[in-house]
Amino acid sequence: MGSRRKSREKALQILFQLDFNKSDIETVLRDFWKSNPTGDKVKSFTETLVRGAFEFRKPIDELISSTVENWSIDRLNSVDRAILRFATYELVYLPDIPPKVTINEAVEIAKAFGTDESGGFINGVLDKIREKIGKSTAGSEQDNGDIQHQ
Repeated sequence: MGSRRKSREKALQILFQLDFNKSDIETVLRDFWKSNPTGDKVKSFTETLVRGAFEFRKPIDELISSTVENWSIDRLNSVDRAILRFATYELVYLPDIPPKVTINEAVEIAKAFGTDESGGFINGVLDKIREKIGKSTAGSEQDNGDIQHQ
């Protein structure tokens, strides 16, 4: 498993905790790293995702809610909500990561940690968000900067 996948899984865990824990983000992060020590590379990308998804939670939640017809963000199960938050943050605020990579990683994490329907649900929502923000699905994890339409 790559370091970015590990980071995304840890981001899911932390964002899930933040949904239920009334402590501030710094306390949650400190306690998480204390009980889940990890390398600097994983920790750095995890914190980028968590801090970004948390800081921009309002516009991210509005974008998710506007994409999921007839559902509010609060009605989503907590795992799906956390995955959608960090993946939407990636799509909108981290342009160096190809959208295809973000979506595929989120779907795989949803299949591992969510319900039987989570993978398809996450895929559909993130693809609609990608379309809304006008990003192509081109690129790969080894993207060399040449974007080609598939």
